Amino acid sequence: MSENWRHLPAPARPVAAATTAAVEAVRAGDDAALDEAVGDLAGLDPAHTGLILGTAVRLLLEDGHPDGLTADDIRDALASCVRAHPDAHPQVVLWLLAGALGVLDEDGMPAPKPDALARNAALLLTDLLAGRDPRTWLTAALTEIQHSQLND
Repeated sequence: MSENWRHLPAPARPVAAATTAAVEAVRAGDDAALDEAVGDLAGLDPAHTGLILGTAVRLLLEDGHPDGLTADDIRDALASCVRAHPDAHPQVVLWLLAGALGVLDEDGMPAPKPDALARNAALLLTDLLAGRDPRTWLTAALTEIQHSQLND
C-alpha cells in the first residue's frame, strides 16, 4: 500500500491502514484481501479501533444529513448497507451505528466478536463512503479525535 500514514499518531496508523485495505477489498470484491484486513483490524486495540471507526461513521452520517439525523436516516443507512452487502449482519451494523452515534446501551447484550465488528464496519464504511476516498474520512476522524482530546 502506498499510503504510510506517517502524519498520524502511531496508534492510529495500523487502524487507518487496515481500514483502507478493507474498504478497497470490499470495493474490489476481493474476499481474501478483505479477510486479511479484517484479521488485522480485529487484532488491534478495540478501544482505538472503535473510536476511530465510530468517529468516521458518525462524520459520514452527519455529512449525508447536514440538517440532522432522524431514526429514519439511521434505518436507511442500515438498510442500504445490508442491501449493498448481503453478507452484512444487520444486528452488528446496527450495533456499529448506535455506537458511532453514542446511543449504544451495552448492558443489554454482549458485544459482537471483534472479527464481526471489523467486517461489518468495513461494509458499513464502504457503503457510507459511496465511492469517496476512505483516507480523507479517516484523516478527518483522527483530526476530530485529536481536537476533542486537546480540548478535554
